[in-house]
Amino acid sequence: MAAPIRFSTNGAGQRPAVSVDVNGHLFRTTVGVMAGMSLIPVNAATRKETGLQAGDAITVRLTVAEGPRAVHMPADFAAALAAGGVRPFFDALSNSLQRYHVDTINGAKTDDTRQRRIAKAVELFAAGKQR
Repeated sequence: MAAPIRFSTNGAGQRPAVSVDVNGHLFRTTVGVMAGMSLIPVNAATRKETGLQAGDAITVRLTVAEGPRAVHMPADFAAALAAGGVRPFFDALSNSLQRYHVDTINGAKTDDTRQRRIAKAVELFAAGKQR
């Protein structure tokens, strides 16, 4: 096991949100702390995309993330929110709730399911409900 690397978070706390560059693959995460060591989680999807295996030597560049993560809004969902007049309600949701709704829609396996999920989200927002 390699020696832990100490780094400054410039006052961002012990578990800051960071932008991570692992061998050229960029992703955002939060620093984890285990047994007093600061750790960066590398999930299965990232390992697959980068071809990493346990024990591989890697080059990591960390940057304390500024601002919230951007939610990549699908065009059909954005159009439905605008048509339903509920885009301001969606924009006022927390980042995690926005991601929840977008991930639910993007997780649909068929177009019919996707459209039902979009319609349900618009209906919820019109009723003033977050979920």
